[in-house]
Amino acid sequence: MFQQKNIAIIGASSGIGLEIARLLHKQGAILYTFSRHPLPDDLQGVSWHHLDVGEADGVLEGLPDQLHGMVYCPGTINLKPFNRISAQDFRQELEINATGAFLALQKSYPALKASGEGSVVLFSTVAVQTGMAFHAGIAAAKGAVEGLVRALAAEWAPGVRINAVAPSLTDTPLASRLLNTDEKRLNAANRHPLRRVGTPADMAQTALFLLSEHASFMTGQILHVDGGMGNLR
Repeated sequence: MFQQKNIAIIGASSGIGLEIARLLHKQGAILYTFSRHPLPDDLQGVSWHHLDVGEADGVLEGLPDQLHGMVYCPGTINLKPFNRISAQDFRQELEINATGAFLALQKSYPALKASGEGSVVLFSTVAVQTGMAFHAGIAAAKGAVEGLVRALAAEWAPGVRINAVAPSLTDTPLASRLLNTDEKRLNAANRHPLRRVGTPADMAQTALFLLSEHASFMTGQILHVDGGMGNLR
């Protein structure tokens, strides 16, 4: 399905982005990856460029003339009471989640359009749809991401599709401090109707679906992969 397809992954060295890269690599995609840290040994030979999305100038240098897909994975988990969120904290959440995605989209759009079948996948959070205490910063930043998805889906159709995945808590290095004891892990699982937290594979498989021809009639959508947390009680 992805054989010889050019796909860019921002945030490919860890967590969900790494799982997406591994799955696409196995399916024969030609990957252009960007992250703060190098790729692990099993992805040696894949095109990699250093990128810190908090320093977004020059984002996505080295892209091909045509891109069939782009996935933007960087995120934050900075849960604090609202009165303890500094202006710097808030700006950082916006820069990593929303501004970084904005710049990546601008840079990749010509190549996505040139392919004639471009597909973009961004990442939101269940906390945009479902109000959660201590999530003001990330909910605001990912709310901006969802706005980008809907606006650009309208603007870029029919040549480029853009959708997002909205996970709940996922077992990644970014979330490690929230899941670093058996008690925390059990409590987190029990907050979900499906009684577990998400895995990188859950999110990666959804991202691959959205990139693929199987989702060719979908754009402007936010897919909630959240164990039922967003809609069920």
